[in-house]
Amino acid sequence: MASQELIQKLENTIENIADFPIPGIQFRDISPIFLDPKLYEEVIEDLVNFSKGKVDAVCGIESRGYLFGIAIAVALQVPFILIRKKGKLPPPVISEKYDLEYGSAEIETRVGQIKKGQKILIHDDLLATGGTTEAAAKLVEKQGAKVVQFSFLIGLKDLKGEEKLKKFDAEIYHTLEY
Repeated sequence: MASQELIQKLENTIENIADFPIPGIQFRDISPIFLDPKLYEEVIEDLVNFSKGKVDAVCGIESRGYLFGIAIAVALQVPFILIRKKGKLPPPVISEKYDLEYGSAEIETRVGQIKKGQKILIHDDLLATGGTTEAAAKLVEKQGAKVVQFSFLIGLKDLKGEEKLKKFDAEIYHTLEY
């Protein structure tokens, strides 16, 4: 669990922007974290402590899942695997479709990068409704690996994303919760 000191620093750093990208949305802008290398390092340390000794690889969801996911993987000395939007990776790929509020989307990863039997951490910057993360977990399972952890910088409790992830019987962690 994140220290109260780290939580306070993040709450003072993350900008809340009302009505972006559409009216009624409270956007949490994490970009100011990257202006403070020491704070970024503290966030990585917090996320690494959650996963140390528990995973064989980290999957990061495009694009903001890469901002922390790569550093987590490097610190854990495990591979980092890209999960990207459809059409962004060269073949061969494996894909998973998921529903959005209006329509659907698809994510992919390259065949052979996730190994059968691996214990996987899926990381993204924010857990909202959980649809993209759920699709990422299904993508991992299609390849014979097991999602053992999900980590996020921010969890939006009211949007109930954790409910979609409980079926994977994996630990769920977020540094901050709103």
